[in-house]
Amino acid sequence: MYHFLKTVGRICRCCLLALPLAVLASDGKLQTATDLRAEAALASRSGGPLILLFSRQDCPYCQAIRRDYLRPLASNLRYRDQVVVRQINQDSDAPITDFRGQRSTHARFAAAEKIRLVPVVAFYGPDGKQLTDPIIGTRLPDFYQSYLEQAIEKSVPALKRR
Repeated sequence: MYHFLKTVGRICRCCLLALPLAVLASDGKLQTATDLRAEAALASRSGGPLILLFSRQDCPYCQAIRRDYLRPLASNLRYRDQVVVRQINQDSDAPITDFRGQRSTHARFAAAEKIRLVPVVAFYGPDGKQLTDPIIGTRLPDFYQSYLEQAIEKSVPALKRR
């Protein structure tokens, strides 16, 4: 029994050591939005906004925002249980359910939101209304994390007023 527990302990330690490598090796993808009404309701129940990254497959700036800011945000202890982060692919015909429960596509939803240039990071409440101004473009990389945190901090009280 002792050897069995010792072996299990070694396996667990190896898995824990490999976890950071798996995170670093990931390509920075975010979960794609499928049902905005349900995802916004989930975020709202947690007390935070639904954060949508409007992106394109061929956009290197979008990839940097995903990899350097939104993926870490989604796993940050301070925010991971408060916000829901999803991606809308402006150049995709993937199906999506919008905030009214209507079927649409990523491309049609992005067009309805008047998204022309990407990346755009927007903050939504369960009613489908934006809670604060979106972050358009990459802005100054040294300050992007603070832009993101400020937008979340502005979104929470706006969400509570609804």
